[in-house]
Amino acid sequence: MVDALGWRIKFGVIAPSTNTIVQPEFDAMRPEGVTNHFGRIHIPNDPLRDDDDFTRLIETVRREIMTAIDRVMTCEPGHLIMGMSSETFWDGLDGSERLRERVEARAGVKVTMGSDAARQALDRHGAKRIGVVTPYMPVADQQVRRFFADCGYEIVNLLGLKGASPVLYAHIGEAALRDAILQVDGPQVDAVVQVGTNLAMARLAAIAEFWLGKPVIAINTATYWCALRGNGITDKIAGFGELLSRF
Repeated sequence: MVDALGWRIKFGVIAPSTNTIVQPEFDAMRPEGVTNHFGRIHIPNDPLRDDDDFTRLIETVRREIMTAIDRVMTCEPGHLIMGMSSETFWDGLDGSERLRERVEARAGVKVTMGSDAARQALDRHGAKRIGVVTPYMPVADQQVRRFFADCGYEIVNLLGLKGASPVLYAHIGEAALRDAILQVDGPQVDAVVQVGTNLAMARLAAIAEFWLGKPVIAINTATYWCALRGNGITDKIAGFGELLSRF
C-alpha cells in the first residue's frame, strides 16, 4: 500500500539530536508526495573548545549512529539520507565509501551522504577549484581537505568557524555566513562549498550564487537534491539555487 502523504517516496533521515537546521531546510525543499522522517543520533551539547573536544564528538556519533538508523527504518522509508556531514568526510574518500557501505548494509536501502552530494554538485557545475566554509575545528577541517583532495578538487581557501558547541552552530547568523562566503571566494575559485548541516545556508547560498555569478553549494541543498534526483524525482524547486531550479 502506498503511503497516503509520501506516495512518491518516504525519506528516512538521520541527524544529530542537537541539529535544528537540517530538518526545516529539508522540509522547505520537499516536493508534494515526498515526506521526510527523522531519526536522531543522540549526542550531548558539550562545549567544543579544541580538536580533542571535536574528536570526542565524532566518537560519540560513531557509537550512536547505527541505533538511529535502526530507529528510523521502522517507518519503512524507501531511501535514507544522512543529515549530518562531518562523519561523511572523515578519513578521505576511502573512509566515506566505507561508511556508505556500512550504513546501506544496516539500513537495507540506498543512502545519500553529504560528501557524495557535494561531489555530484561540483561535477554538475564543472568546478574544480573551491572555497570551503565549515563550522568545525581544525581537526575536522583537515578531514574535509583530505576528502576533496582525494576526489581531485583544489581547495583554494577554507574557513572553519569553530562553533562553540553543536547547538550553537545553528546560532551563526546570515551576516556571519555572508562574510564567510566572501572570505573564501576569489577570482581563482570556481565554486563555494559549505559543509556542516547545522549551518542555515540553504537560502543564503541561493542569494550569494546570484550576486557572485558562480555556484554556492550549501550541503543541505546538495544532499536533498542528490536524494531526489537519485530516486527519479526531477521537480524543479525555486529559491534554493541552480541545483534544484535547473538540474
